[in-house]
Amino acid sequence: MFTTRPTLQGTFGMASSTHWLASATAMAVLEDDGNAFDAAVAAAFVLHVAEPHLNGPAGEVPVILAPAGSAPRVLCGQGPAPAGATVDHYRGLGLELVPGTGPLAAAVPGAFDAWMLLLRDHGTKTLAQVLSFAIGYAEHGIPAVERIGATIAEVQELFETEWTDSAAVYLPGGKPPAPGALLRNPALAATWRRVLAEAEAAGADRDAQIEAARRVWSSGFIAEALAAAAARPTMDTSGERHTGTLGLDDFANFRATYEDPAFHEWNGWTVAKPGLWSQGPVFLQQLGLLDELPEYGTPEYYHTLIEGSKLAMADREAWYGDGATVTLAQLLAPEYNAERRKLIGERSSEELRPGSPGGLAPRLSAYARSQSAAATADGLGAGEPTVASNGGTRGDTCHLDVVDRWGNMVAATPSGGWLQSNPVVPELGFPLGTRLQMSWLEADLPNSLVPGHRPRTTLTPCLALRGGEAVMAFGTPGGDQQDQWNLHFFLAVALREPVRGSLDLQGAIDAPNWHQESFPGSFYPRVMSPGVTVVESRIGDEVIGELERRGHRITVGGPWSEGRLCAVSRDPETGVLAAGANPRGMQGYAAGR
Repeated sequence: MFTTRPTLQGTFGMASSTHWLASATAMAVLEDDGNAFDAAVAAAFVLHVAEPHLNGPAGEVPVILAPAGSAPRVLCGQGPAPAGATVDHYRGLGLELVPGTGPLAAAVPGAFDAWMLLLRDHGTKTLAQVLSFAIGYAEHGIPAVERIGATIAEVQELFETEWTDSAAVYLPGGKPPAPGALLRNPALAATWRRVLAEAEAAGADRDAQIEAARRVWSSGFIAEALAAAAARPTMDTSGERHTGTLGLDDFANFRATYEDPAFHEWNGWTVAKPGLWSQGPVFLQQLGLLDELPEYGTPEYYHTLIEGSKLAMADREAWYGDGATVTLAQLLAPEYNAERRKLIGERSSEELRPGSPGGLAPRLSAYARSQSAAATADGLGAGEPTVASNGGTRGDTCHLDVVDRWGNMVAATPSGGWLQSNPVVPELGFPLGTRLQMSWLEADLPNSLVPGHRPRTTLTPCLALRGGEAVMAFGTPGGDQQDQWNLHFFLAVALREPVRGSLDLQGAIDAPNWHQESFPGSFYPRVMSPGVTVVESRIGDEVIGELERRGHRITVGGPWSEGRLCAVSRDPETGVLAAGANPRGMQGYAAGR
């Protein structure tokens, strides 16, 4: 099969990410005798500089890690709603949805603490060693990719008239950076240098320094600056200026946590995902619906996957969140899957059809029930963030995977804290995030806005095992599309022959992909487009014609427009490592040897 690049193979280490400099950074750490976890942390901080329109230090991250010889774990870097973030407060402001930008949309930032916990518990490098790459790029500049300038151009007027501190960083010379122009962020470099100075003041012990850095974030100058930023009236997508609810106690009370993954077995594979606070179980539910899968790549194959995706995403709306009243065991039960599978007919469904696991009645928001959001798109598109003039965005994110010569493996999907999410805090060089926009302003739903509850995130890294050993880490940006694109990639790996003895990672990444939109989107303004499926034109006229005959409302995108996947793998028998990366957008890259 033709691929855009070879699947890389080697025995020393492999890294794949959504930006080539993050992948190169990860490899530099591996070459310096760091392990996969050291490499992932260093690469993550570089992504803040290289893809500031897709993630930032005050964002969030879920991580799946598989230390060599140990069971996989999930590290949750998704912060909760602040103590003052209640439905009554937001409704009292005349809001029906959490705004898509501004401090009202800010959850407690969770990514930094998660990366520090990963470094402390599983890494070997010092904080100074892993931060050195990001400090260098922020100080001396990084060549801007096309999407940075395009995103800034969309919000240029907002930056110039309202978010002037953002303009100071992202409109150098009064205009968005051109592709390849050096983009500097000296304030961010200074922030990390100050964190290092305060951490090193705690003594020479590596763990003590990392713990000191965590305190700097949660109760030191960073917490103080971010809490002050949340208290400033800020223009958001409502068209009004609001202050947020995020306070110093919210920072002080948050710590990233470990938990067991959600697992599902399918045809000799075991897939591990984050739990019901993410959309990760959507992937597992889709697998659970696949009994006798039609031949790969046929119209029937795509129809089956699309309809199964609709059912899983409907369950996401009804059951996922920190307020969930069902268990994963109920949602993945064979008898429940068998009943749900019967709903996949010959024609496309345009209904939102959540199930009733355990006989419970599903709870959908009034917004979802009305299906009225489809007409409110305001020109917002899927994929990388498309931004309205008021800063509204259906945001995107980053992804990175690393495997080392010892067999340690990690997948992470950092996101949030985008340059278009909130004004840059001038003394820090980065803004707050907006993940609360995924919570509903309606009581008693699994994903209602509740203080201390995590907003149900779209972020969903993946780990696949065979025979109990981790063999593949993968994932993609893409908001609500993530576990649609992830599923198609996984099946393309699982159903096709290896190449040169390794999993065909690059072939599966390059395979034509799709996504459907028959559910309320997670990002403001929560768009829903019943029956709509977007496909890459390379999927072929035969498939497109047959899907349309079955009633699918097909939108044909560009030949390379769907999916942003990264992946690494390890063969437990031979120790051969492999990696592939997304060619779409000419940005993702794999590296290794």
